[in-house]
Amino acid sequence: MTEPGFWDQRERARKVSQELEAKKTKVRRYDELDGQLEELEVLAELADEEDDESAYEDVTAQIADLEPQIDQLELATYLDGPYDGYPCYLMINAGAGGTDAQDWAEMLLRMYSGWLESHGYRFRVLEVSAGEVAGIKSATLEVDDDYAFGYLKHEQGVHRLVRVSPYDANGRRHTSFCAVSAIPIVEDPDIEVADEDIRIDTYRAGGAGGQHVNKTDSAVRITHVPTGVVVACQKERSQHQNKEIAMRVLKARLYELKQREKEAEIEELRDDRSIEWGSQIRSYVLHPYRLVKDHRTELEVGNVDAVLNGEIDPFIEAVLRQQPATESAS
Repeated sequence: MTEPGFWDQRERARKVSQELEAKKTKVRRYDELDGQLEELEVLAELADEEDDESAYEDVTAQIADLEPQIDQLELATYLDGPYDGYPCYLMINAGAGGTDAQDWAEMLLRMYSGWLESHGYRFRVLEVSAGEVAGIKSATLEVDDDYAFGYLKHEQGVHRLVRVSPYDANGRRHTSFCAVSAIPIVEDPDIEVADEDIRIDTYRAGGAGGQHVNKTDSAVRITHVPTGVVVACQKERSQHQNKEIAMRVLKARLYELKQREKEAEIEELRDDRSIEWGSQIRSYVLHPYRLVKDHRTELEVGNVDAVLNGEIDPFIEAVLRQQPATESAS
């Protein structure tokens, strides 16, 4: 920040200032908790010396109050990746399973919307592609809050649902798959997109029906021919605005792809595994028993309804806490 001309680049200066303030906030919080623990240590020693049972119980109660605060601060220290502090795009795509998979994609959209709402995140749905019979084929959400990517990147991968299909007249059990991707939103990514490399299609955006149906082809789908990346936006009424948003999403995806190629990582822009059996990160079983299991951490939760309503913090936290061991092992 002391470099000559730093404040001339307003957008960069704003980002760096935000990053500095975020780091200062973490340090201040650490110092506060450290000071409280030191005070409690002194009080515990006094209670022990004076054999004061009531004072000791008071210290124990205060320690119990501090524990969740320390846990949250510890969790925040794991968000130190190069893009963890950024907002992000969250994408859901139905995979193997036909109508059931498309219904499953819509269930995941509700789950993540519930999680975002419960945490006070600012988000909007940029695009939803409806399924032929029910559910959705895909959806793209823009989550415009700091550290959104740091948390949601751990939801990337294939999500598997096992249940008795409501679309099977014989009441048989079906297995469905959906893929979830998270992409950081980088301000002005250094990406050039040539006109000849993209194909732009317009179509009529879906609506609630009746007078709310959009009667113009305002929705925009952009295909980047060299990479096969496809993005779409139908949020705005103006085709021009939808095109601008879709281009931002495209650049974000291409930027992430470029970064991963630079780092020589095996994974590309989105999880490259097929959206089918054997590649899932988490299974949601509704029949013959009810259980959600994360295959990376082995964490299991029996309250499936709560999870599907957005209570996924235990899974995200378990993966975050597992990171240091995983990274050191690699």
